[in-house]
Amino acid sequence: MLDFQKTKYARFMNHRVPPNKRYQPTEYEHAANCATHALLIIPSIVGSSKLYFLSDDAQETLSAWVYGLGLCGLFVVSTAFHTVSWKKSHLRTVVHCLHMSDRMVIYFFIAASYAPWLNLRELGPWASHMRWLVWTMASAGTVYVFFFHERYKLVELLCYLVMGLFPALVILSMPDREGVRELVAGGLLYCLGTVFFKSDGRVPFAHAIWHLFVAFGAATHYYAVWRYLYLPPTCQDPVSK
Repeated sequence: MLDFQKTKYARFMNHRVPPNKRYQPTEYEHAANCATHALLIIPSIVGSSKLYFLSDDAQETLSAWVYGLGLCGLFVVSTAFHTVSWKKSHLRTVVHCLHMSDRMVIYFFIAASYAPWLNLRELGPWASHMRWLVWTMASAGTVYVFFFHERYKLVELLCYLVMGLFPALVILSMPDREGVRELVAGGLLYCLGTVFFKSDGRVPFAHAIWHLFVAFGAATHYYAVWRYLYLPPTCQDPVSK
């Protein structure tokens, strides 16, 4: 594997840290980490509002709110953490709390991303339990972060992957399979991005690259929600009448 520490790109990143320590980005990486999620705050608010105005009933409205809060919350909390850790790194308690919040919000973002599919699509008797199970998993993940933050990083990554993939089994078993391709594509983007999520100190701007994978994955999933769950049927296929 290419060792970037021995190349001209080494100035863009610091050396790796022990498993129980938090990586300290360079000034370049701090800026990239902030920008790659800050630029998505406004689009996520606009996109969430679009779903709200397309809602036809209480269930769609609730799902739009939950999904929108999860989507916007991810980018807002991430941007706040990376900005404070860059410009106000001396506020260690604040940085620590925001770092924990940044990790916790990922669990609720995953749950919120599944909410429209679990609430608005027909589910079988067993699969319907996933509506509350996914939030139970998010709550358990939050408790895990609270007690074991930065102690077992590989376990934390596995928790994210399990929570991201397990509810997908229910989605894939739905009778109506419209949007499945987009869901799979977005999921693959998230999974590929985890390679960079664990590559701080090995690849320059690794965390910012991870942010880009998250952005493209979220955009793909948003398109699927908008296209197949909220867009009126008459607008989905302009060719047909």
